Amino acid sequence: MLSGNQSISHYTPSNIAIWLVLAFQAGFLNIGGFLAGHAYVSHVTGFASSLGVALANGDGKTAYMVAGVPFVFLLGSMVSGYFVDLRLKLKKVPKYYITFGIMFVLILFIFFAGVTGLLGDFGSEESSYTLLILLCFICGIQNGTISIVSRSVVRTTHLTGITTDLGLGLVRLMNKSNIQINENQERNATLMRLGLILFFIIGSAAGAVVFTKMNFWGFLIPLTNAGALFFMMYYFQVKKIKDAREETSE
Repeated sequence: MLSGNQSISHYTPSNIAIWLVLAFQAGFLNIGGFLAGHAYVSHVTGFASSLGVALANGDGKTAYMVAGVPFVFLLGSMVSGYFVDLRLKLKKVPKYYITFGIMFVLILFIFFAGVTGLLGDFGSEESSYTLLILLCFICGIQNGTISIVSRSVVRTTHLTGITTDLGLGLVRLMNKSNIQINENQERNATLMRLGLILFFIIGSAAGAVVFTKMNFWGFLIPLTNAGALFFMMYYFQVKKIKDAREETSE
């Protein structure tokens, strides 16, 4: 569990559940960003390619707007770096509940802004850029937090690294008699990577169905996920510790 200085790189049931839920959420938000904003929000490589095309065509306005999206992904990762990685390096308790809380608040804002018309019509040009910026920032925070505390074992917002690691792991398992590996650990890692890919795909498929029918109301599902994870982190990192100290002082 994400409490204290504990790493989540261990294959415990609670850790695996967190990884899979976040992979599902990333797939769901990614397809929501595509349907509403016409771009995949966790696909920084695609934005970099689009930036190159815009610069080559001399389209400064488009280049400026496209460059802003991966930049906010970077800012999201820096938020995770400040509240999680830096504190771990300083031997302090990382504040996971803050990074998850920011994600929850931003998805809550997207939901209310969407259903009340502040973001315009679902899929319109009016809503697309603002929505992409917010979703990319959320993905940056999520990916940064999980990458840090899993020691780069897990990344939940995109599949390139996970698929690469899966291929490497499969080769190791197929040649286990010729090389020295921890077979159980490698098998668990391989199953975990397959699970992350599967849940990302499931989240994308579910998002395609939900957002097509419900538009901005579809953000209720990632909002529920983000809220549950935030309150769980807050309970283990703040309330439970506070209650334990109060009992000790009595």
